[in-house]
Amino acid sequence: MKHLSIDIETYSDIDIGKCGLFKYCDSDEFEILLFAYAYDFGAVTVVDLTAGQEIPPEVLADLQSPDVIKHAYNAAFEITCLNHAGYTTPPEQWRCTMLHGLYLGYPAGLANLGKALGLPDDKRKMAAGKALIRYFCVPCKGTKRNGGRTRNLPKHDPDKWATFCEYNAQDVVTEMADYQRLKAYPVPDWVQDDWVLDYELNRRGILLDMDLVKGALAIDEEHREDLTRQAIEITGLSNPNSRNQLLTWINDNSDLELEKLTKETVASSLQVASGDAAKVLRIRKNLAKSSVAKYQAMDRAVCRDGRIRGVLQFYGANRTGRWAGRLVQVQNLPHDVPPAIDVARRLTEAGDRQDLMLLYGDVASTLSQIIRTAFVAPDDAMLCVSDFSAIEARVLSWLAGEQWRLDVFAQNGDIYCASASSMFGVPVVKHGVNGHLRQKGKVAELALGYQGGPSALISMGALKQGLTEEELPDIVHRWRTSNPRIQDYWYSVDNAAMSVMRDAQPVGLPHGIIFSRECNLLYGYDYLAIQLPSGRKLYYPQPSIADNQFGRPAIHYRTQLGAKWVNTSTYGGKLVENITQAVARDCLALAIKRLVQHGYKPLMHIHDEVVLEVPKKDLHDDEIARINAIMCAPIPWAPGLLLNADGFVSPYYKKD
Repeated sequence: MKHLSIDIETYSDIDIGKCGLFKYCDSDEFEILLFAYAYDFGAVTVVDLTAGQEIPPEVLADLQSPDVIKHAYNAAFEITCLNHAGYTTPPEQWRCTMLHGLYLGYPAGLANLGKALGLPDDKRKMAAGKALIRYFCVPCKGTKRNGGRTRNLPKHDPDKWATFCEYNAQDVVTEMADYQRLKAYPVPDWVQDDWVLDYELNRRGILLDMDLVKGALAIDEEHREDLTRQAIEITGLSNPNSRNQLLTWINDNSDLELEKLTKETVASSLQVASGDAAKVLRIRKNLAKSSVAKYQAMDRAVCRDGRIRGVLQFYGANRTGRWAGRLVQVQNLPHDVPPAIDVARRLTEAGDRQDLMLLYGDVASTLSQIIRTAFVAPDDAMLCVSDFSAIEARVLSWLAGEQWRLDVFAQNGDIYCASASSMFGVPVVKHGVNGHLRQKGKVAELALGYQGGPSALISMGALKQGLTEEELPDIVHRWRTSNPRIQDYWYSVDNAAMSVMRDAQPVGLPHGIIFSRECNLLYGYDYLAIQLPSGRKLYYPQPSIADNQFGRPAIHYRTQLGAKWVNTSTYGGKLVENITQAVARDCLALAIKRLVQHGYKPLMHIHDEVVLEVPKKDLHDDEIARINAIMCAPIPWAPGLLLNADGFVSPYYKKD
C-alpha cells in the first residue's frame, strides 16, 4: 500500500470554532489555498492553488484509490474540505493521526501531540501558524491602512505567504513524524470502521426547527428587555445588569450585606430578602439563566439546508473512547419536560412571549425545557429514538459478577428499588411500599459504583434531594455491604494494575480484561494498557508508582490538563469507572454499526441513546421493537451481559 500524507490550508468567512466544519465549508467564500502532500513519508510538495497551480493528476487519482492510504491530522477536515471543493475522496480510505493519538491517551491538537511525543524541533509544528492563519484564512477588519479590504491575499504580504507555505509543509512533516511514533500500536480495524461511520453520521446531520430556534431567541430577547426595564424602574440604575452597580444598590436599599453576586449568593439571599430587594434579586436570577445558549449555537451552526452537522466528536473522551459533544453540546441537554409540550412549541415558534408566560410562568425555564424539540424529522420522516436502560449499572454488575444485580436485570426489575431493598432489608416499590427509600437507592447507585464516598453522594445531588449530610456515611456503608463483589472488583483492578507496574507481567481478570505493560523502546514510550472484552485497549502513557495526595502508593500517568501535559494519579475505583464506561461505549458502537447494517440512518446519539431518521413510508407499527431488538442483540465478546432498551417514535426529539 502506498501512503499519501496531506495537509491543506483554507479560507472561509465562517468562524469554524463557533459554527463547525460543515457550516465553514458551506459558505460561498470557502476555498482551498494550499495543498501539501508527501508520498510514503518522504519529501513534501506544496501546491499553491492561489497562484494557479494544480494538484497533479496522479495525486487526484490517488485521492480516490483504495490502494493508497491517505493520512492527515484531524482527517475529517481534509475529507470534508476536499470533497466540498470537488476533489472526491472516500473517508474509508483515510487514517486520522488525531484519532491515533487519542487512542493511545495523548492530547488533541497537532502541536500538543508533538510536544507530548517529544518530537525534535525540526519535526514540530511551527509556532507562527496561528498568526498566519489569522492573516490569510479568516476575514480581516477594513482600515485606512489596508485600504478598507476585508481579506488578506498573498499579494498583500508575499513574505508572510512564503512563510505560510513553509508552515503548510511543516504540518505534513509533523503529522508524519507523529504517525511514525504511534504506528507500533495501531488503532484496531473495527475502531477505524466506527470512525468512518461516525463521519458519515456527522456529515448527514439532523434537521432543526428553525422557526422554534428563531422564536425562542426572539422571546428571550424580549423577555430580557422587559426584565431589564423592570429593574431600571425599581432601582433607578442606568445599567442594572452591571454587577457592581446592582451590588451597591442592594446593600444600600436592604438589610442584606452581600460581598458578591453569584448564583449561590442570589439564591440564598432570596430566602430572606423582601420588598424591592427580593424583586431585583429575582430579576437578577432570571437574567442569569443561560436558557438560550444552545439555541444561539444552533442558529450559528445550521447549514443552508436546515441541518446542523458535526455535533459529536469521535473519541472525544480519550480515556474511555466515548464521544464528546460539540457546537450544541448534545451530551448535556436539559432533562425537564414542560406540560403540554406541543403547546409550548407552538407558542415559541410563533414568538408569543405573553401567552408562554401566561401558561408557563417561567419563560427562561420553559425555553430550556423544549430545546430538545428543536431537533426534528423532515415532513416525510419520523425520529426513532432507542435508549439503553441502566447500561453502566448492567456492565459494572457483569464485570464484577454481582449476581443479585444480574438477577434484577434478568427480570427487568427496577435497580434503584432493588438496591434500596438490599441496603435496608425491606421491600421497596416505586410509588408503593417503602417507596421513599427508592431515592436513596437511586442516589447510591449513581454515586457509589466507582468507590465514591459521601462527597460523591453530595456531588450527585444527595443534599438537594432531601438527604442529610449525617446519613450519607451510613448510605455508603449499606451500599458497599450490599455489593461485596463490586467492592472486591475495585481492589482486584487496583491490585492487577499495581502488579503489572511492579513486575511488567500481564494480569488477567474475568471477561477478557487484561492488564499489561507495553513499551516502544525505539522512542522510549511506556504505557499501562488495559485490554477490554471487545479487544480495544485503554492506554495510560508514561505510568509510574508514586505517593498520591493521601501519602499512599498509587499509579500515576501523563494526561492533558487544560493546556498542560501533566502527571495525574488514579486508583482502583477510577480504573473500574474507565473500564465500565469504555465497555458501555463499545456496546453503543456495536449497536450503531448493527443499525447501519440493517439500513437505518443514525443522526446523533446522546450517551446511550441513538436517534434515527426513518422515512414514513418505511415505518412499521413495530419499528421501535425492531430497533430495540437490534440494540440489545447478544454481544459476541460479552456473553451473559443482558442489555435492555426502550424507545419511541416522534416528529421531534424529546425526553420520553
